[in-house]
Amino acid sequence: MSKTVVVLGTQWGDEGKGKIVDALTEKADIVVRFQGGNNAGHTVMVDDREIILHLIPSGILHSDKLCVIGNGLVINPKALIEEMTELSDRGIKLSGNLKISKNAHLIMPYHLAIEKAKEDRKGKKKIGTTLRGIGPAYVDKMARVGVRVVDLLYPEVLREKIQANVSEMNELLTKVYGMDGFDAEEVYKEYIGYAEILTSFVDDTDVLVNDAIDEGKRVLFEGAQGTLLDIDHGTYPYVTSSSPTAGGVCTGAGVGPTKINTILGVVKAYTTRVGSGPFPTEIMGPFGDEMRERGGEYGATTGRPRRCGWLDFVALRHAVRVNSLTGLIITKLDVLDGIDPLKVCVAYRYQGDLITEFPKELNILEECEPVYEEVQGWQDSTKGIKEFDKLPENAQKYLKRIEETLGVPVDIISTGKKRDDIIVMKEHF
Repeated sequence: MSKTVVVLGTQWGDEGKGKIVDALTEKADIVVRFQGGNNAGHTVMVDDREIILHLIPSGILHSDKLCVIGNGLVINPKALIEEMTELSDRGIKLSGNLKISKNAHLIMPYHLAIEKAKEDRKGKKKIGTTLRGIGPAYVDKMARVGVRVVDLLYPEVLREKIQANVSEMNELLTKVYGMDGFDAEEVYKEYIGYAEILTSFVDDTDVLVNDAIDEGKRVLFEGAQGTLLDIDHGTYPYVTSSSPTAGGVCTGAGVGPTKINTILGVVKAYTTRVGSGPFPTEIMGPFGDEMRERGGEYGATTGRPRRCGWLDFVALRHAVRVNSLTGLIITKLDVLDGIDPLKVCVAYRYQGDLITEFPKELNILEECEPVYEEVQGWQDSTKGIKEFDKLPENAQKYLKRIEETLGVPVDIISTGKKRDDIIVMKEHF
């Protein structure tokens, strides 16, 4: 049994990680989110109630678990407080159950303005961001001018940073983008108000998490987005601004790699992506629309329709490699019920050549044609099945094909939206 387990996405996000984290949390002691911002959305069904989380780990739905927002996140304090309020109104306990890293960075109002201005200027070449200010906040972090959670604890430090940043950002907004600037004192007053609400939740979370691991507690690390949206290993520049891959756990939570035991990659039984960028196995036309409706493929954060496609083994082999996956979690298997035949992409063809490794060059990936193999589908429903042997024979074969092709065992299978629509092949805690 493991003491530390990572759950991350292997595709372009939206793989169903929220439900899986919620299920694994039952046997965990601590759940840690390690990257991203409120551009992510995890949807969990609890007693037929749909709960959507953006910044707070899915483990918060369990009253006896500690949830940590790690230093690798960028946090919009207004969005966080709104999320906290909604959870509290639903009777979910936060006090004592939620900790926020001092080292996490804050999203400021000018970050949202700059992101919208940049996206508008790009026109047809826009990345398709969620316009939540995530990218510009990470830019400031790397430029070493970011405002951090810890600054909320020191009003004069906070005021000084805001004054300096607003002065510079106003130059950019007014002179380059022709937009209105911000009043530094108004921004300061807004954020000092947030400080009054959030201060009691702020902690040295790296110390907290490492002490917990050393004490033998079970720690679950929750990723947002997916491998193909990773700033280094994804389809750059159509990516997010953080590291949703396994390496992001260490930098985003403050733990060393030797403390990670198990890395589970969540794989949707087909493939989706939101926003712009190359998507070799995308299904165009009416059947692509049907797949979207079958799977309810609309963004949890933005409501944007997701593009749908067949399972892509070329991309998944890349995800297995860069994450050193020890196990797979297959979700939304039930969405494929009644589709026969199914297709799986085993390679790409580019200018007559066969490609079996995921291209780093965007211009090549955009011109790649998928090479498919057909596999038999199944007619019987898989929804709600809780034992592998009770799955239709061809559904079992489909899962075994995934295992054999990727060389990684399937440890968990999700067969529906509900919390207990799940097949556990291997226990991890």
